[in-house]
Amino acid sequence: MAVQISPSILSADFARLADEAARVPNADWLHVDVMDYHFVPNLTLGLPVVEALLKATTTPLDCHLMIEDPDRWAPAYAEAGAGSVTIHAEAAKAPVRTLRQIRSAGARAGLALNPGTAVEPYEDLLGEIDMLLLMTVEPGFGGQRFLDMVLPKIRRARRLIDRHGGQVWLQVDGGVAEDTIKRCAEAGADVFVAGNAVYGAADPAEAVDRLRALAETR
Repeated sequence: MAVQISPSILSADFARLADEAARVPNADWLHVDVMDYHFVPNLTLGLPVVEALLKATTTPLDCHLMIEDPDRWAPAYAEAGAGSVTIHAEAAKAPVRTLRQIRSAGARAGLALNPGTAVEPYEDLLGEIDMLLLMTVEPGFGGQRFLDMVLPKIRRARRLIDRHGGQVWLQVDGGVAEDTIKRCAEAGADVFVAGNAVYGAADPAEAVDRLRALAETR
């Protein structure tokens, strides 16, 4: 499938989110990190901000829920209008039910795995998801260094997805930049979350184009 770039607003100016969204009109998605200070040691934003941002941009929102009890909260993000809602395997108690609720509400359903979580135990869930997100840093904070140890897992995940013959997207999140995105693409990723590499650039839209071009040369 075609390369997709999802700039993370975790690296944007929270006081100007509508303006920051407008700075990347060429993005495929806007990645929204929802953190609750329980599942991860950081607190960001929640459903009211997502609802406000949905009114301010036409770019679909890619909501990544790094929260405890996603089974309770995830469907509401889909019902609000998010284009994609991703829950963490480590936090979900009833992942199949929750993923199906996300889909029923009209959003793409994603499953995220932390760097230390093996992908193979979740092979049976591939039929329940539209996207598999592999964290390439420990979740919680932007600006971290990319973990090369995840590259073999990206390759294994790609093989599992291809074997199942589905249309599951393979997303990577954490430390994705000009010096790492091509390696991720070569390993099999096709959706790329980039925070500092986009919003830390003088021209975020140009940064999106550069990242896309690098990923496409895999």
